Amino acid sequence: RAIILNNRRDLSWIRARAKQDFFISSYQKHRMSSFVTPGQQRYLRACMVCSIVQTYARFRDEGCPNCDEFLHLAGSQDQIESCTSQVFEGVITLADPTKSWIAKWQRLDGYVPGMYAIKVSGQLPDEVKSTLEDEYRIHYIPRDGSEAEVDA
Repeated sequence: RAIILNNRRDLSWIRARAKQDFFISSYQKHRMSSFVTPGQQRYLRACMVCSIVQTYARFRDEGCPNCDEFLHLAGSQDQIESCTSQVFEGVITLADPTKSWIAKWQRLDGYVPGMYAIKVSGQLPDEVKSTLEDEYRIHYIPRDGSEAEVDA
């Protein structure tokens, strides 16, 4: 298919359109990577540390994008079962956690863009809590509202 350029305006329009298509396709690629079909929603789980919501399969294949350095969820069914929960309330979708007031309010401002639960039911096992505090110097605050919020 040939395009006949009549003037510079046509050329600038084509360049602008190509640039727009590039940005749209990058955005769609990011969106599609976290898309969950209605049939998969029953397999959603939330990380008990950062509250990101993903499918069980995604936790198994990729781990938690925020916490896998210390939770080691990728490939570990036992870790996924003990460090994530199927019981959570509310969902926040964050495109840019660094600029979002709700990300700051939910203590998500240092995390990757994605879908996050407002409240996650369940408690981390004691051995995981002690590893977080002793080895990684991370003070665990449950995301189920059972412990008073701590302002940093």
